[in-house]
Amino acid sequence: MGCKDYRDLIAWQKAMELVESVYSATKDFPREEVYALTSQLRRAAVSVPSNIAEGQGRTSSKEFLKFLSIAHGSVRELETQIIISGRLGYLTTDRVEAILNMSAEVGRLINGLSNSLLRRNKS
Repeated sequence: MGCKDYRDLIAWQKAMELVESVYSATKDFPREEVYALTSQLRRAAVSVPSNIAEGQGRTSSKEFLKFLSIAHGSVRELETQIIISGRLGYLTTDRVEAILNMSAEVGRLINGLSNSLLRRNKS
């Protein structure tokens, strides 16, 4: 399927940076959010590179596309939770915008990777 290792994919690399940013942003969330919003944000963030990696490790492009779709859904889930965090006052407007910009980039990279796989399957 092109690259030999998921770690070579820019989408995976940028998704890993997004995870680090989310963990950093949520470390000072209120204690009562540990099992709620903090956990949800972190799980959504971790899901993105995890699904990219799992999909790349599958045997077919069709399976890879399925996992890329899941990863993209996790990006949207994460964005929603980041916006909620900002509205609740847990994150500054600047922090919200920075993470949303990172997540948008990851979303574009996932879309590009998906489109590349689709074009390759048509030829």
